Amino acid sequence: MLLALALAGLTLIAWTQQWLTVALAAPARDELAVDGAVAAPALAALALASLALGAALAIAGIGFRYLLGILEVVLGASVALSAVLVFTDPVGAAGAAVTDATGIAGTESIAALVDSAAVTPWPAITLVLGIATAITGIGIVVTARSWPRSSKKYSAVRLEPVATAEMPDAVDSWDDLTRGDDPTK
Repeated sequence: MLLALALAGLTLIAWTQQWLTVALAAPARDELAVDGAVAAPALAALALASLALGAALAIAGIGFRYLLGILEVVLGASVALSAVLVFTDPVGAAGAAVTDATGIAGTESIAALVDSAAVTPWPAITLVLGIATAITGIGIVVTARSWPRSSKKYSAVRLEPVATAEMPDAVDSWDDLTRGDDPTK
């Protein structure tokens, strides 16, 4: 559970870092720093979902642990995919930043405007974090049965008859009083 929370926090930190440095061709001749919020905008939502999942694990029963473990695998794969997409198409990942800086939009126009795109270590770190998150999800699924049970506070309410010969039911006692009988005798 703590590992899931730590990986989610680190993914959120990686999202805030610079992922790309894009050099624009003439006439602009500018260099743009592209952070993870632009290059991989879904990372924040994925990290926050993973944080919530880690918190939910604290009170989840066995069935929900299996479900949450599978969801953690999907979240980890999505984080890793976000990083891979930056590696495979850094110009496309920087497209929004280029459009904001130059006013030029369109995939082909941006590709013509970008001279080079250098990837920083943060996409690689995020790829590792995504893989680790997916492995953590597999670990949750594999070990779900061996976790301690949640406290009774979060368990479903079970209604059982309370009245016994030694301890009368409170409703019956009130009914006895209504009829004029003393239930304490």
